[in-house]
Amino acid sequence: MSESKEYVKGVADESLKQFELIAVAAKTKLDEPYAAGADALAYINTLTSGQVIKRLGDISHANAESYRILAAEPAIARVVVSDNEGLERCYYICRATPVSGVANLASYRSPVGRLASKPVGSEFKLPNGEVVEVKGRATLQPQISTFGWDSCNTVIESNDFRPFTIESLRTFLLEIEREGVAGDILGQLLSEESSRANIVEGKRRALLTKMALRDQPILDQYQDEIFRLPLAKRLLILGAPGTGKTTTLIRRLGQKLDLEFLDESERQLVESVGLFRGITHRDSWQMFTPTELLKQYLKEAFAREGVPASDMHIFTWQDYRRELGRNVFSILRTAAGGGTFVLKDSLPVLTPDAVQQSIDWYSDFDSWQRTTFLEDLRDAARTIAGAPLENVAVVGGRLKALLSRYTSGDSLSLVLGALVDEVEQVAGLVSSMKDSSDEKIRRALNLQLIRDRSFLDTLSTYLDVIQQTQNTDLDEVDDLEGEEEEEGPLPRTGRTAALNAYMQAVRAQARAVASKRSLRNTSRNAKVIEWLGDRTLGQDDQIEIGKNLLLQARLRRFVNPVRRYLTGIPRRYRVFRRERKVLGRWYVNATFDSRDIHPLELDVVLLSLLQGGQELLTIPKVLRDIDNPIWSPLKSMLELCRNQIVVDEATDFSPIQLAAMSALGHPRIRSFFACGDFNQRLTTWGARSAGDLSRMLPDLEFKEITVSYRQTRQLNEFARALIQVVGGSDQSISLPDLVDSEGVAPVLLESATDSSSVVNWLADRIREIERFVNQLPSIAIFINSEESALPLAEALNTALAEQNIQVIPCLQGQAVGQDSSVRIFDIQHIKGLEFEAAFFIAIDHLANMHPELFDKYLYVGTTRAATYLGITCEGTLPSAIEALRPRFVTDWISD
Repeated sequence: MSESKEYVKGVADESLKQFELIAVAAKTKLDEPYAAGADALAYINTLTSGQVIKRLGDISHANAESYRILAAEPAIARVVVSDNEGLERCYYICRATPVSGVANLASYRSPVGRLASKPVGSEFKLPNGEVVEVKGRATLQPQISTFGWDSCNTVIESNDFRPFTIESLRTFLLEIEREGVAGDILGQLLSEESSRANIVEGKRRALLTKMALRDQPILDQYQDEIFRLPLAKRLLILGAPGTGKTTTLIRRLGQKLDLEFLDESERQLVESVGLFRGITHRDSWQMFTPTELLKQYLKEAFAREGVPASDMHIFTWQDYRRELGRNVFSILRTAAGGGTFVLKDSLPVLTPDAVQQSIDWYSDFDSWQRTTFLEDLRDAARTIAGAPLENVAVVGGRLKALLSRYTSGDSLSLVLGALVDEVEQVAGLVSSMKDSSDEKIRRALNLQLIRDRSFLDTLSTYLDVIQQTQNTDLDEVDDLEGEEEEEGPLPRTGRTAALNAYMQAVRAQARAVASKRSLRNTSRNAKVIEWLGDRTLGQDDQIEIGKNLLLQARLRRFVNPVRRYLTGIPRRYRVFRRERKVLGRWYVNATFDSRDIHPLELDVVLLSLLQGGQELLTIPKVLRDIDNPIWSPLKSMLELCRNQIVVDEATDFSPIQLAAMSALGHPRIRSFFACGDFNQRLTTWGARSAGDLSRMLPDLEFKEITVSYRQTRQLNEFARALIQVVGGSDQSISLPDLVDSEGVAPVLLESATDSSSVVNWLADRIREIERFVNQLPSIAIFINSEESALPLAEALNTALAEQNIQVIPCLQGQAVGQDSSVRIFDIQHIKGLEFEAAFFIAIDHLANMHPELFDKYLYVGTTRAATYLGITCEGTLPSAIEALRPRFVTDWISD
């Protein structure tokens, strides 16, 4: 023991001195004036310096952030290695970019930083090719106080003795000093007692004292290998609760955002993408989470990695889906006009097959809409080829021959790319034909103005009247042959709006006459024509101009085929839904407004749009010529793309949603990193298997993490038993080596029919926990609905008043209250959270409320607890988990 004590004394003394050295160096750098932006350039080239100035500013900001991190946390590990000649040297590993002037200080993100994850006794090849052996390792948790630097819960490992945890290095050094004082027997006795409390054999599990993601500064060697995989990877990490999936994901994102730790090819790639898009790589990332609470919960973890995580970076898919549908792709209606659908969360439209077989449903639609688009082009080309105008017929013949080479199974990029060469000539024909037809319609309008100069004003007043109608269907295009006739937003009031309304209505009437059909009575065009009466074109002019307009409409399909393909997807979905509903496939045989759309339907439309855009954006020529009008419809899609897309709790999302998120990755980088656990799926539409995800994302790789750091042995075994009795996916989960993982069995209360018995039982258990750990750790109570949150909180606050323990209801998943507060959550918000103790109220009632997801909710709820788990039932344990009864106790004191 004396030998190990001397070793620890050397580690402690050196580490605390190194903390001071690193922190002082970092603070010195922070205090130094530095040139940023234009001030750092000796000569400014106005044509090329903009991006350079921005890059310099970003570097300065990143350096300053690193110095701040180092000043507060100088190092997170100390690793001793020996070379082939037996010479030893010591490396200190930090989270941030190292400060200059400190020898052998390396960032954890660097190749040398891998040493921190290597087990003692293993070999490691340094970047210079030298092979060294890891002789000793210490994981450090620096803290500064008025007494100086300290490291708490330091784990020290060596080849010469078993690992142990020291609660305080500074206290350890003070104890050594006391032992050396001759004659101070009392001090020596007290020092011995203090030493026993300060040093624990093995690795101590950290107590969770607040609601936060467990800080794991050093990943284990398996997690470390995953987070260092190349940037251009599409990967899903699978693992049970507490295996560090999210920590690995965050650590990877932090490393890949730092240009210094990318390899040369990756650096060149992201820099070229950044210059092209005008956005820095450090800001080019996006994360998706299933709940708002988890989104807020992750921000602190990002902050520890020095990664600013604003609401511009982390989204729930629910919010982001609405943003895309409403403000980017004009799928959803807005008050300003445009859009086809109204989003209805509880729309009863989908069959169970559509929800559970969403990949087949999506494939059916996407294949159908691509075939429909191509057939529409072919039909238009045939009509154009048969036109009476020779110059038009020649162009139609070329289009017809071109399209005959392709089938619906061919790549979209091939078809649209082939049409591009014809665009200019087709656009010229459309322009000349439009000028001719518009001139005749304007002559008819001028005749009305000669008769009545207030004609447009009167029409404008009428338009205001019908605009205010409650029948929003008036805004829809009733004449599909005339779609895309006008581009850009049109005035909605005044004389210009009246002029446009007159032109549109008369065109629609002429097309209807020429095609021998009627306008839809409820459309705006039909209302305007009814108001105009005989103040339009004559019968012969209607037929002549109508034929001209119908031919224009066929030609217009080729003026901008990219825009037509993308903007037509929502309309094609509406037709697809109508046809499949008749067949009884995917959609229920019920009456619903054709303008309404379910969120899962919106996912299908969005994925079709995003995948179509990605398919085209992978063509180098498209990216180079993105400002060309032919490809410009893809510009808004490219602006959505980010260099890295990351997803937490991925199995709560459907394969369609995950594929849509993946399609938001930049097409030249294709970086997608997600984590999840199929046993924790809390949605009926969530991903059910790796096979499902492979169908939607064929190049997705899977990595599994099997060491669980969260739970005690008792709760880990309980969770595994739970998975077995409910038929979940078996997982080979192990506990970390040499970690003190002993705890207590879960407690159970049955026949809790009145609220007072539940409150008293909860209060007793909470008091027990505080007595066990000498402080109140993080505690959560999970309920089945928010209606009971306030009454339960009030009753518990009364019961725990003597102990001054505050209980807070967290409504809508908001993480309110102090760290020392006991929190109450609706079960739907608990995904991804972690507490020292968790209580699950009325699980038998939950089994009746959600029979399909009961086992998932129970598994997720029980695995939120690290050490203490309590469960109550209004009656008895649900029959599905009756086999778990022997694993429960009634309380922790008698146990």
